[in-house]
Amino acid sequence: MTASTGTLIGYARVSTARQSLDQQVDALVDSGVRAERIYSDKLSGSRSDRPGLAQLLDYVREGDTVVVVGIDRLGRSAAEVMTTIKTLLDRDIVIRALRECVDSSTPTGRAVLGIMASLAELELELGRERRASAREARSTRGLSVGRPRALTNDKIAVLRRMHAAGEPVSVLAQTFGVSRATVYRLIEPSQSATTA
Repeated sequence: MTASTGTLIGYARVSTARQSLDQQVDALVDSGVRAERIYSDKLSGSRSDRPGLAQLLDYVREGDTVVVVGIDRLGRSAAEVMTTIKTLLDRDIVIRALRECVDSSTPTGRAVLGIMASLAELELELGRERRASAREARSTRGLSVGRPRALTNDKIAVLRRMHAAGEPVSVLAQTFGVSRATVYRLIEPSQSATTA
């Protein structure tokens, strides 16, 4: 295995607050990572919900080695793991996964991680295509595309009648549980219809 020229940096993650990071931290320390260079997160979430990973990505530099107990610790889904791998490899950061015995400082390790990152990119692209196809299919069938409407047509009709009877926008927003902007957007068509 080729020796790293930079700093060893560890990352540990568990999916719930009740789980302990101790086992992962011990394994990282045993592999040579200094305790003060271990970043960690409890609870799953997006990268923005994982301050430990965000701090690691801010700190790590070209030539450093990120050590994880298992490659799955780098994200909560396969695509997220691979996106993190691609981010690190693109920055010339070595990735070492203890459980899988994968080390990107070796030709074989780089090849394995490169394939994993390519598969993640493919999965993300396929996901985008599936979502676009689903939107197109719904649109072709005359179904709504995007977020569901805040109010049904019946409720919109009641809201417009109440507004026409003089009910203030703020009261309508509170009554129907929507924002004032939504009320204004819903009453505009009826106002233009009455002025036409």
